[in-house]
Amino acid sequence: MGTQNTSAPPRAQSAPADNPTRPRRHGGGLTHDNTRHTTRFVVIGNHLVQHKELSLLAIGLGCHLQSLPTGAGADIKSLTARFPEGPTRIAAALRELEAHGYLRRERHRTTTGRIVTRTVSCNQPKAPHRAPADTGCPDRQAASSPRQHRQAEPPPAPTEQQRQAPSPHPPRTKTDTRTGHRPHPRPRPRKALPTVPQPSCTAPALLQQATDLLTTLRRHDPRLLLSATDTAHLTPGVAAWLERDVAPTAVRHALITDLPDEPLRRPAALLAHRLAAQLPPPPPFGTAPAGPPPPRYEVRNCDGCDRGFRAPETEDRCRDCRKVAAPA
Repeated sequence: MGTQNTSAPPRAQSAPADNPTRPRRHGGGLTHDNTRHTTRFVVIGNHLVQHKELSLLAIGLGCHLQSLPTGAGADIKSLTARFPEGPTRIAAALRELEAHGYLRRERHRTTTGRIVTRTVSCNQPKAPHRAPADTGCPDRQAASSPRQHRQAEPPPAPTEQQRQAPSPHPPRTKTDTRTGHRPHPRPRPRKALPTVPQPSCTAPALLQQATDLLTTLRRHDPRLLLSATDTAHLTPGVAAWLERDVAPTAVRHALITDLPDEPLRRPAALLAHRLAAQLPPPPPFGTAPAGPPPPRYEVRNCDGCDRGFRAPETEDRCRDCRKVAAPA
């Protein structure tokens, strides 16, 4: 009884520090009670859930992102509203996933010109890039076979001419790591203004009257301040209205009535649309088309009574003085 077994360990052996999840020999540890999923499930690789460098919050957030359908909110604000962790911890977890390739943030420009940030969740960081799958219909994805999810073929090698040709797209700017700001993208070219009706008569007096009408719109609404280029584009449309026997006051009323209350981003585009959409019909048959407006003479002083009047340069007296001076 006094002898001891020298081969027996003095205490129970614990799991090594480099692999704390090693199976226990003494019968303890984790066991599984699994039930096969048929609907509403997602396949997640062990390389993510057993990652040795990611934090537990990053692993859980990565699993949550892979289970979301396409188009779901994945920004910091949406995730903060969903989970009790604050925005600082969620932002740090997103950076961990992005650093290890499980997340990409791409900036895209929409058809309206607005720049949005899209978050791409990658279930295999080292796999070739492909379009994200739509996880909105779990039944269809559960029934699909693994053969349907084949990797995209690599693109063909570029030719010598393609290597020497300059790239049509400028290199993508990266975020400054010191300031955290991304340089502003280059402004897109402005869209062309809508087409306006064209007049059949291009008399200089008619076009000048249309230009004067457009330049005076800002007196009625300061938002209708037009540039010289926009005025030149809209002038034929106003002239088309004037030659259809529409008074200038009626044209001005059609352009400035019922304008929206918010600021006008492109007033010239709005006026061009109204000129084309509300174009009145031609005058009735048999009515003589409106010719160019009468000439507008400069104001001069009468040599007889020193009163201002408008007349050609050949006249130096007003109408009353000419009547008095005329022989009986």
